[in-house]
Amino acid sequence: MSKNEDAPFWRLARQHLIRYGGHFEPMIVERAQGSYVYDADNRAILDFTSGQMSAILGHGHPEIVDAVAHHVAHLDHLFSGMLSRPVVDLASRLAAMTPGALERTMLLSTGGEANEAAIKMAKLATGKYEIVAFAESWHGMTGAASSATYSAGRKGYGPAAVGSFAIPAPHAYRPQWVHEGTWDWQAELDYAFALVDRQSNGSLAAFIAEPILSSGGVIDLPPGYLTALKRKCEERQMLLIVDEAQTGIGRTGLMFACERDSVVPDILTLSKTLGAGLPLSAVITTSAIEEACYERGFLFYTTHVSDPLPAAVGLKVLEIVERDRLVDRAKVSGRHLELGLRALQDRHECIGDVRGRGLLLGVEIVQDRHTRQPAPVLGAAITRQCMSMGLSMNIVQLPGMGSVFRIAPPLNVSDDDIDLGLDILDRAIALVA
Repeated sequence: MSKNEDAPFWRLARQHLIRYGGHFEPMIVERAQGSYVYDADNRAILDFTSGQMSAILGHGHPEIVDAVAHHVAHLDHLFSGMLSRPVVDLASRLAAMTPGALERTMLLSTGGEANEAAIKMAKLATGKYEIVAFAESWHGMTGAASSATYSAGRKGYGPAAVGSFAIPAPHAYRPQWVHEGTWDWQAELDYAFALVDRQSNGSLAAFIAEPILSSGGVIDLPPGYLTALKRKCEERQMLLIVDEAQTGIGRTGLMFACERDSVVPDILTLSKTLGAGLPLSAVITTSAIEEACYERGFLFYTTHVSDPLPAAVGLKVLEIVERDRLVDRAKVSGRHLELGLRALQDRHECIGDVRGRGLLLGVEIVQDRHTRQPAPVLGAAITRQCMSMGLSMNIVQLPGMGSVFRIAPPLNVSDDDIDLGLDILDRAIALVA
């Protein structure tokens, strides 16, 4: 009998765990190394999502292990009002590498927490309270971050924060504004903001945006869109918050995805990739915004703000990414992966679209390429087949969004592992479809 079928384990899991979204995979994970996780039967499973889209250096990177071991032994956690060298060093490093005049940093634990702090800062700095986001967004599950999250999780919890607005994300595969056969995303954006202006009471504080809406179906903002969005914000004296939880630290083939459009946000949030799988996030803003917030009594105490251990990990992550030229590697590997996925698209009619940047790619599964009808049942079946064959794939299944595989292997993934993943996906689709 498979060790994954451990009856006492699953009995305790059913009895004592709160189910927080969907179902758990019917396996027990015992360890992870590099691009693989290993179940209780010691079966190697290729991790094509870097854990929760986070482990950009793979699992168990030896230098990360050493950094954690050292700081667990010597300096792991402090009172929130105390500072340590790793915290100041990481803040200084981020100031040097982020675009524009982003030079003040607060270090937290999760992306939702970072976005929560960013939204509070935007409200305090502007003296306004209305927040706009994309209708396919995911920014977190707490308070204001949840109110700016529209892709899932809104029903059944009562009203969101007052002043929460959404506009449609520009979706090249499912365009809404087409004139004489050409998609006009600028007209779509103009109309969306016209509606926001009609609904606003004049208190627009910020727009919060992901450069690629991952949980919304890997929707990549078209070139120039982020620039136009920044202009819309400036016209209304709003701040632009760019959430690079999944796109930051090299994932797209640039250190930060917003650099493609030469856009400098007013507030930049990082998480997931910054800690390479460990809980670390950052809010980075200008000295002017930080000074304004401080003067108005900005308060955001959390238990693990400015903890030295995760800060030391973040420093080591940046060192490895720069030293090993992993940003360039993501660009090259991403191209290799994309070409492989497009070859699969040529062979399988159910692959409607391949999109994304670098090593954050989406594969949309459809019932019919002409109608682009979503195929959630087929997508779920392919997911299960991939897992049974040793490939962990993460699929987005949201109403109207189709079934979109999110593929985000580590930045240091080998070409052999990419080819293995492509081969498994190819065979899984052939068996299921």
